[in-house]
Amino acid sequence: MLTSPSSVPRLVVAAPSSGSGKTTVATGLMAALTARGLVVSPHKVGPDYIDPGYHALATGRTGRNLDAYLCGPELVGPLFAHGARGCDIAVVEGVMGMFDGAAGEGELASTAQVAKLLRAPVVLVVDASSQSRSVAALVHGFASWDPEVRIGGVILNKVASDRHEELLREALDAAGVPVLGVLRRVAQVDTPSRHLGLVPVAERRAAAVDSVAAMGAQVAQGCDLEALVALARGAGVLSGAAWDAAEALDSSPPPPLPVPTLGAAPPDPSFRPERPRPQSPDGLERRVRVAVAGGAAFTFSYAEHAELLSAAGAEVVVFDPLRDEGLPEGTRGLVIGGGFPEVYAAELSGNEALRKEVRALVEAGAPVAAECAGLLYLCRELDGLPMCGVLDAGARMSERLTLGYRDAVAVSDSVLAVAGTRMRGHEFHRTVVEPGSGAAPAWGVLAPRRVEGFVERGVHASYLHTHWASEPGVARRFVERCRTS
Repeated sequence: MLTSPSSVPRLVVAAPSSGSGKTTVATGLMAALTARGLVVSPHKVGPDYIDPGYHALATGRTGRNLDAYLCGPELVGPLFAHGARGCDIAVVEGVMGMFDGAAGEGELASTAQVAKLLRAPVVLVVDASSQSRSVAALVHGFASWDPEVRIGGVILNKVASDRHEELLREALDAAGVPVLGVLRRVAQVDTPSRHLGLVPVAERRAAAVDSVAAMGAQVAQGCDLEALVALARGAGVLSGAAWDAAEALDSSPPPPLPVPTLGAAPPDPSFRPERPRPQSPDGLERRVRVAVAGGAAFTFSYAEHAELLSAAGAEVVVFDPLRDEGLPEGTRGLVIGGGFPEVYAAELSGNEALRKEVRALVEAGAPVAAECAGLLYLCRELDGLPMCGVLDAGARMSERLTLGYRDAVAVSDSVLAVAGTRMRGHEFHRTVVEPGSGAAPAWGVLAPRRVEGFVERGVHASYLHTHWASEPGVARRFVERCRTS
């Protein structure tokens, strides 16, 4: 029986640290519950794009992120309820250790904070491979650290033997926290990783299907599914309405007045302010086609971006730069999100026809929004291989990992925002672009203080990943520019 998104049963899968098995347990639980006929809503705490792909494979529904840093704590509940519409139960995979969040920001963006915002019980996944009785002290510490977080049970992962399980259960009996599952180490559920984490589903779909099926079978065999569902039913009712893209656009404030900051560039003289949206003879708003890069090289995107673009009047069409030799017919704007162009540099470079078409679209003044992988694709070259050549910059792989949340302010008027617009973002890459910014930078990052990215013609290109639900006017401004360019 389907329930209201504000009261849908839900639980959060957390762990003491990264590497404990959260993804295996969360994805396996989603698959096991789906196999039992439940409609499962999959969610991921934090900015990670890759795990939601496995969640989607397990449930047949879009995996959605819940990030209190990028979107603000006030949007966690509404975005959750939006994703959980029409579902029987929701499973939320945590991030890092349960109490780890944005550096220097206390509990902000932690799994614990999201669990409290969702009024959801927590299942703690513990890697028990190198301990026995000590597991009780560990679980006791996590259960008592924040009394507002309710740990409803433990799933023991990487248990070596029946005797090992017996010792662990004896210890946890004394701690008063129920054991809801015991999982042995199974190589079949391991998923390959590389320089930025797990390999995305889009790059290994057949193997990923097998991995997710194995996770589901392991969780179904080793966990008490009835007890987990009963725990999820004990979640509190959420207040407030579910997030809606059209309502978010209607309620978003007008863009702020430009303010000088971090060496702001003069306003873009080619930008035309928003005007009333054109209407077709039947009274329906005329839609403009926005092409969104997808496929194995560009797998990073938040579902809410496409929903906001559509609500703003765009017809969103996905294309694959690895396979398609041209943009979708009638393209008026282009969105190129994150992913792994460095892995597919030769194939992207070899698709010369598409590279030329992207360059022609830019030269015609069409709006283009590019994040991270999109930035690399628009550069002159990537690791010595020709790319689109829209930006006079070169990109290359680096040994250094750039990772973290960022506070940013728009430095230049662009197709996404006016100068002075504040947004929060996230960086996650092992590449370097030289120079790191153009004559009109995209963002001023407040800590460490620097400018980065490019605003040229209709292009906004940057390393910064942002979540447009935090600033819906970004989508409205982009679509309006598509109409007027």
